[in-house]
Amino acid sequence: MKLALLILYFLVLIGIGLYCRRHSTDVDGFVLGGRSVGPWLTAFAYGTSYFSAVVFVGYAGQFGWRYGIAATWAGIGNALIGSLMAWFILGRRTRIMSQHLDSATMPQFFGKRFGSNALKIGASMIIFIFMIPYTASLYNGLSRLFGMAFGINYSVCILTMAVLTAIYVVAGGYMATAINDFIQGMVMLVGIVAVIYAVLESKGGFMTALDGLARVTDEKVATTPGIFASFFGPDPLNLLFVVILTSLGTWGLPQMVQKFYAIKNEQSIQKGTIISTMFAFVVAGGCYFLGGFGRLFSDQVDIAREGFDSIVPTMLSGLSSGMIALVVILVLSASMSTLSSLVIASSSTLTLDLIKDNLVKNMSQSKQVLFMRGLIVVFIAISAVLALIQYSSSVNFIAQLMGISWGAMAGAFLAPFMYSLYWKKVTTASCWACFLFGTVLMTANMLIRPEFPPIMQSPINSGAIAMLAGLIIVPVVSAFTAKPDKDLVDNAFACYEKEMTVPQSVALGKK
Repeated sequence: MKLALLILYFLVLIGIGLYCRRHSTDVDGFVLGGRSVGPWLTAFAYGTSYFSAVVFVGYAGQFGWRYGIAATWAGIGNALIGSLMAWFILGRRTRIMSQHLDSATMPQFFGKRFGSNALKIGASMIIFIFMIPYTASLYNGLSRLFGMAFGINYSVCILTMAVLTAIYVVAGGYMATAINDFIQGMVMLVGIVAVIYAVLESKGGFMTALDGLARVTDEKVATTPGIFASFFGPDPLNLLFVVILTSLGTWGLPQMVQKFYAIKNEQSIQKGTIISTMFAFVVAGGCYFLGGFGRLFSDQVDIAREGFDSIVPTMLSGLSSGMIALVVILVLSASMSTLSSLVIASSSTLTLDLIKDNLVKNMSQSKQVLFMRGLIVVFIAISAVLALIQYSSSVNFIAQLMGISWGAMAGAFLAPFMYSLYWKKVTTASCWACFLFGTVLMTANMLIRPEFPPIMQSPINSGAIAMLAGLIIVPVVSAFTAKPDKDLVDNAFACYEKEMTVPQSVALGKK
């Protein structure tokens, strides 16, 4: 049954990729689906790109173990800050200005918004350097689940996931990814609810499980009775940094922001905001909520030897064969959807922002799409090789780079991008300052971590600080550096002033 479900799932993904080939004949179609993607597809594409196996297996287990049921705050933050506020603050303005500037990637946006080819190349280099380790980390957590469910070697799992993702993304581009994300999102919604119910029932139901969690003690963490079942858990400050990194980070990640480029119209943004927020509440909230009960399985988990990634698979190991099959497809869905989003963002950035005009002059639309398809295969192959190296040699730096990659990219891009949509006085120098601060801070955190202050030794805390610092760096540096070209800025913001005629059901008119 498990194998049959997997084969059916794979056939559907490939079929959709082949069906969507007609939407991917030019750059706009391949990268953005022709900027005509509706609210449901966009919202699910946003959510499934947001939550991968790293969240379900890694973060849920790790933060659930450390903070108990209070880890659910991370999921609530993902829904309210990472989804609702991101759509509300960035969605509409990103869609309007990116189309006005004819930009399909975040580096292209910076290049045209500030009239700086150097800024475009700098942004694309940051994405290129920090995106590949991020894609490699997506394979983490799959090995234990596949071993538990099928006894399949991890190498086979990696290669299968890589080949299938490459087929449907190369064939159908963004539209195939969006449709498959919708299917994968439905699997994730049903799967997480079913898994939570099954796991809690195995411990006597919610109230019994919560009572058991309240009786757990760990003197190394806290001596307060019932701390792991409390509202804010044993370490509220570090939990706050987790919420900031995993929630605010989406505002500056290229593969997340790019979803707003492709959305169809005003009504799609309004509906997508609600759909995306509800999706995050269920999936992210459910993942962290489930992980919060991890300590009930402490008699079966050896954290010192097996690490945090073993917690969630152990929680699931006692479920029925059908439930395990659902979990495997759930985790595969989460990983493949995020992987497809990352490789489209990486390949489009490298092609449009580095190769085109800089290395290859006068690239036709068809040649640009061909380059992107080739680079998708290259990126997926590199990430698979890195994942295999990590698995076979027990190298941990790639897994650590997931958090560092997230912090570096969001720390570099979040503030310049957001301010650029709203404020005319943002300068090119302030963008460079933010780019350098975010990437240098996170690289230093990886190389000389013991030299950092205790609060910043965690990559999660440093990443959150990089994002928050950017919100100060951009306005301060902009106040003391050369002002942007007025005509260039006025042209960029002219898109917001264009008068549009809309139905009265959309906007109330004057009497």
